[in-house]
Amino acid sequence: MAAPVVVVPLMLLGSVLGCGYRSCPTTSPDLLNVHLVPHTHDDVGWLKTVEQYFYGVHNDVQHAGVQYILDSVLVELVAQPSRRFIYAEVAFLQRWWRMQDEATRSILRQLVQEGRLELVGGGWTMADEAVTHYSSVLEQLGLGLGFLYRELGGCGTPRVAWQIDPFGHSRHSAAAFAQLGYDGLFLGRIDHQDKAQREQSRNMEMIWRGSGNLQSSGSDLFTGILPNMYNPPTGFCWDQLCSDPPIVDGDSEENNVGSIVSSFLDTANKQAKHYRTNHIIMTMGSDFHYENANLWFKNMDKLIAHVNAQQSNGSRVHVLYSTPSCYLWELHQSNLSWPLKLDDFFPYSDGPHQFWTGFYTSRPALKLYERLSNNFLQICSQLEALAGPAAHDGPYGHGDSSMLREAVAVAQHHDAVTGTEKQHVANDYAKQLAMGWERCQLLVSNALSSLMGTKETFTFCNSLNISVCPLTEASSQFIVILYNPLGRRVSYPIRLPVNGVSYSVTDPHGQPVPSEVVPVSITTHGLYGNSVGALQELLFEASAPPVGFSTFTVTQSPHRDPNVHPIQPPAQPQPWDIRNEHLRVLFDPLTGHMKEIQNLAKNISLPVSQSFYWYNASIGNDESPQASGAYIFRPNSSDPIPISGSQRIHTSLVKNSLVQELHQTFSSWCSQVVRLYMGQPYVELEWTVGPIPVGDGWGKEIISRFQTPLQTRGRFYTDSNGRQMMERRRDHRPTWNLSQTEPVAGNYYPVTSRIFIRDEKIQLTVLTDRSQGGSSIFDGSMELMVHRRLLYDDNRGVGEPLLEQDGDHRGLVVRGHHVLLLDTVSDAADGHRLRAQELFMAPYPVLAPGGGAPYRPQQGGLREFSALRRELPPNIHLLTLAPRDNGTLLLRLEHQFETGESRNNSQPVTIDLLDLFSAFTITSVQEMNLGGFQPLDAISRLVWTPTTGPSQSKPVTKLDPRRVTLQPMDIRTFLVHYEGPGAAHGGL
Repeated sequence: MAAPVVVVPLMLLGSVLGCGYRSCPTTSPDLLNVHLVPHTHDDVGWLKTVEQYFYGVHNDVQHAGVQYILDSVLVELVAQPSRRFIYAEVAFLQRWWRMQDEATRSILRQLVQEGRLELVGGGWTMADEAVTHYSSVLEQLGLGLGFLYRELGGCGTPRVAWQIDPFGHSRHSAAAFAQLGYDGLFLGRIDHQDKAQREQSRNMEMIWRGSGNLQSSGSDLFTGILPNMYNPPTGFCWDQLCSDPPIVDGDSEENNVGSIVSSFLDTANKQAKHYRTNHIIMTMGSDFHYENANLWFKNMDKLIAHVNAQQSNGSRVHVLYSTPSCYLWELHQSNLSWPLKLDDFFPYSDGPHQFWTGFYTSRPALKLYERLSNNFLQICSQLEALAGPAAHDGPYGHGDSSMLREAVAVAQHHDAVTGTEKQHVANDYAKQLAMGWERCQLLVSNALSSLMGTKETFTFCNSLNISVCPLTEASSQFIVILYNPLGRRVSYPIRLPVNGVSYSVTDPHGQPVPSEVVPVSITTHGLYGNSVGALQELLFEASAPPVGFSTFTVTQSPHRDPNVHPIQPPAQPQPWDIRNEHLRVLFDPLTGHMKEIQNLAKNISLPVSQSFYWYNASIGNDESPQASGAYIFRPNSSDPIPISGSQRIHTSLVKNSLVQELHQTFSSWCSQVVRLYMGQPYVELEWTVGPIPVGDGWGKEIISRFQTPLQTRGRFYTDSNGRQMMERRRDHRPTWNLSQTEPVAGNYYPVTSRIFIRDEKIQLTVLTDRSQGGSSIFDGSMELMVHRRLLYDDNRGVGEPLLEQDGDHRGLVVRGHHVLLLDTVSDAADGHRLRAQELFMAPYPVLAPGGGAPYRPQQGGLREFSALRRELPPNIHLLTLAPRDNGTLLLRLEHQFETGESRNNSQPVTIDLLDLFSAFTITSVQEMNLGGFQPLDAISRLVWTPTTGPSQSKPVTKLDPRRVTLQPMDIRTFLVHYEGPGAAHGGL
């Protein structure tokens, strides 16, 4: 029987020297050091809503209460100075913080100062990396890091990124974390084949070069793969949710110290064989662990004492409480060179036939809503900065951007925008976004009223996508205020439901604007119900200045305008086409399908056929029981089924002076409008899919497929979170040998904003309005999954099939847009970069009856406004303009192009910040890191050596605000003091 062991607390340097690497515990250089990292992984919504998880209600669904976790951990850390803990989800931490008294907050601050409570990740949530746009992710990171910096100071600023549960990892994320100043990144999930090969070659840790454009010092990030995803080693889980036996020591007949120590030593030594140093990491925790933290810490105290006691018997293992940054520090001290990774970690699979590529498309309506919400958030933030205090407290009540900012941040969670949550949780995410929209709409109303100088009854027509807007349908006169958040002037087609037959439109200067009344498609009218809603839309092309608005007046005319009505297909087949100055699209008269696109300006032509298909969703077979579900995409055949079958699709044609469009009906539940606006060099495809029929017992995954004769040699290209492009090769992974088991699902990749194929001369690009799964399954083809409805759960924890319904308990109807661009390879980048940005940061129309009273007696009615003195160059994007505290603004500018991507737009650009804005005067500028809360010159990162040579270093040069140069793919962040409308106004 083993003698009882007295647990002696370790003396921590943190109590004397403070946080960071100085606070790390002492290790043993001649032994195998096992870093125990106590942690909890708290999903910001999944099986329960955010509120339900925080308060611990509905434990019949999942036992989880985050407030109790934080309460309990705090008590146990105070009780024993050797203990450590890490925490990631700031959305929960902030909510808990607001409930605490100052004494409790002081205790937590002290633990952070001593390095015993380490904040990791730093985001509002642990964001997904596949289907999130870089702008939205930056918002949630800024929100989380801002809270930590304000409340916990420099010691609360994370040194490591902690992405332990997202379902694959993007190259852009690595670049972003590096630019935030992080020293390392730890991942939980990578493909099972990739992990097995890395374990064998001892390449579980590497240098990940997040960008081929930025200097390596700005994008290289040490990246480690955790051994057990983020769970404890088998047999060592001591949470109340676990069933592993506790450590029993002393003179009890249940004493199991010997067997547990032996098992632990065996586990540690086996794990060490997969890593390169005498340091290994073990994650001691899992989903919503530590609600009773005493169970964990009491057993880990014993484990540390008993395992280390074996050193007197020759054991070469030393175990200690640690954190990811302390583990990282020891790896850095080893002075090794590390393998270099240039690609990403997509797609992810956790077993044969188990590719997590379905979530790239799951819940497409929520994915669009999240994307539109970030667009509106940027508009709200800009107007908040431009109008100052008047945006908050104006004639329309108290406006506020914080609610939408938090809702957008929560939506980035890896079980939110991914579509992998329960239905009631998805409903709650949408509800929170809607509440945020309402508050931001008040702010926008106040701001526009202040800037325009009139008090209008502003209307936000939130259902224009189904052609519903009561104001425009009932009024004979109204105004349209088009706000443009981009740094360059844009033209934008306005389509408004109307019941009149003819209208006149005038621009801000009273000049007539060409307009047409066009019929609403049968599909669109059917979405709202055949008994209500307008049968036609007013169409006109509106133009708005950079970071500003233009106002258009619409008046119903008494005379009927002889517009062209839909043209029915002729009795005899003849060439069908639509065209404008730039493009011509031809259709097969026998089938009604697209057959060719011509770029008239470039004198190039490409046969392109496009149609909709579905994959039957697998329910499991002899090879594997794996079914297709919210996470997993697994078709039961590699050959999709055409929705239109062998029948000719029904078509109708609309042509007038502003638009030409072909309406296609593939089935009762799938239709599309192929559209060319005059003056625009792209083809718009407006697709409507649903309710997906499942009465035959098969779930279905709907794709839009494009087929061309391009010789693509198995290659296609997708974006990384809306920024850099990634080359994809069918049935291939750049850094490991793939044994392909799913020829379709195993070749799907996330398409956040665009996908393209090309040969030596011609490129065909598709832009998306939301994240979708996409691929090129055979040469010359592209496909995008637009909707999915499934009858089986895929056994990844959500516990219900992805069977979305509308309010009438029918299958959900989803509408979206693809933008098709045909160009030469040498010129294509300019078009798809800029057009994708316009699609993501689209202008926003606000309506009003017109004739509002003056807002202030001295003001007239301002009909056009721009916050900039001049347009930004086309390769420069105004990424962020938002108020901060103490009369400051957060300003981010980004270079949108990659090195060598464009002949003209891949060049460095120099901007004069002091001469940039007309709406206010900048008085001083400080350059910050990407997060916006630390001065750039205060950032000091660990330098790592990849196997290809040392990282480049780039010293921070003194900022000259009159000459700010952006290199390709640069994002530069500034905190500016200014004089103007919002100078006395506090923001984020």
